[in-house]
Amino acid sequence: MSRVYTSAVVIIPPEEIGAPIQEIRKKYDRQINRWMPHITLLYPFRPETDYNMLSKSFSGICKSIEPFEITLGEFHYFNHGRQRYTLWLRPESVELIIKLQAKILEIVPDCNDVNKYKKGFNPHLSIGQISGKENHLLLIKKLQEKWFEIKFHLNQIFFISREKSKNSQFEIKKRIQLKRG
Repeated sequence: MSRVYTSAVVIIPPEEIGAPIQEIRKKYDRQINRWMPHITLLYPFRPETDYNMLSKSFSGICKSIEPFEITLGEFHYFNHGRQRYTLWLRPESVELIIKLQAKILEIVPDCNDVNKYKKGFNPHLSIGQISGKENHLLLIKKLQEKWFEIKFHLNQIFFISREKSKNSQFEIKKRIQLKRG
């Protein structure tokens, strides 16, 4: 089966609580027009033409996973070398997100690119990119001082895709529900 970079499985915070995230992203994230605020679970993923078939398997697994709360409260960064950094928010429910990702990865084990980093899968919500060793530390401190935790209840994951064109945006194509109460 093929994998494409125009498709992903993600967690998306509800739009009604996303304004503070988007305010930061408007200033610092060059990908704001391509990606909505999200936590990547699988990327690359299968083409959109496979979504109907895959949604049945994903729904079967997700029906057994209890919904849980995610808190976005702490800023971190990835160091890409040459004084280039990605800034991100850490979800406090990391262990539950890792378990969720491991379960859905069983369906498409070759869609494991996010697990291939040195430290493995590291759930995060990217908020921007910055250059300069001192710049990123000062910015994180400034953002953290003004930040109020955002909490949301995770009860679904999303299949998203975009066109192959250079300026295309990811859009939600399928919603997969977690266990209903």
